[in-house]
Amino acid sequence: MDEEAWIEQVSAFFARQEGLPPITGRILGWLMICQPAEQSAADIAAGIKASRASMTANIRSLTATGLVRRYTRAGDRTAYYRLDDQGWETAVRRRIEGMSAFEDVLHQGLDLVGPDAERASRLRAAQSVYHWVGSLLRQPENGDPR
Repeated sequence: MDEEAWIEQVSAFFARQEGLPPITGRILGWLMICQPAEQSAADIAAGIKASRASMTANIRSLTATGLVRRYTRAGDRTAYYRLDDQGWETAVRRRIEGMSAFEDVLHQGLDLVGPDAERASRLRAAQSVYHWVGSLLRQPENGDPR
């Protein structure tokens, strides 16, 4: 497999799993394997064969998630981007926190409809799954994931 095919595989994965636009997945894939690790928007665009115009919003969304960091260099007006070493852990922790938050929403739904209502069974089914997944993700396994 060559780099371009691997980047497309990363893009397809994140489109399928996270609903990211393909270009955003390509940027992630590129930043995982590019050399040097710091890349300008023009470098990224060239690396993934995309227009520079498509970079701004997609890079902004990745910096907002914490997966990508923006850097500048003294005397250089160009912005550079690289994967944040802690970004993956941050993203997973946000996902876990989101599951816990949705468990709370489901509990409020049960309070709203009452525990004996027929529709409560749908809420309990969702709550059970979110609780189970959340408990698995909250369990420490050998400490630090790195």
